[in-house]
Amino acid sequence: MPRTSKRTSVFTESLIREMTRVAQRHGAINLAQGFPDFDPPPLLVQAGKDAMDAGRHQYAITWGAPELRAALAAKLRRFTGLPVDDATELVVTCGATEAMMMAMMTVCDPGDRVGLFSPFYENYSADAILCGAQPVHIPLHPPNYHFDPDELRRAFSGGLKAFVLCNRSLNHSHISQATLEGG
Repeated sequence: MPRTSKRTSVFTESLIREMTRVAQRHGAINLAQGFPDFDPPPLLVQAGKDAMDAGRHQYAITWGAPELRAALAAKLRRFTGLPVDDATELVVTCGATEAMMMAMMTVCDPGDRVGLFSPFYENYSADAILCGAQPVHIPLHPPNYHFDPDELRRAFSGGLKAFVLCNRSLNHSHISQATLEGG
């Protein structure tokens, strides 16, 4: 059998999957993977059944069902005040993993550098690698997981094409244009 591509040879098993098996083996609560321990609300289940009974179980157009994109655009306009064109500025994906990969492939070319606060969701680095980009890790230091502005400044001065920022608890007062420009 032919071997897989060189770019995928650096990947090992997902840590999330490994921790799921460990939790199952020891009867532990699995905090690594999103397995709800409750059923969806009955209203949501019924809405799904109603949609399928109405024949709404086929693929939408590639970038998402028009009425869903319209609803998302309306919500974005309401909450952000920004003009959003659902026909040209929104894409609906099958999940966050697909969305992240699509965004990374849209922005990055082989050889580009992508900044990631570390620790991070394991797919972020994999997405960069699969796009041919190089992940650049900026550590978040325990116990409060703050970053060092000098480390962030060095990462940006090294020429990042993109930076993945996904952290609700990040103290945004640490990031400023002066920090990024070295001031």
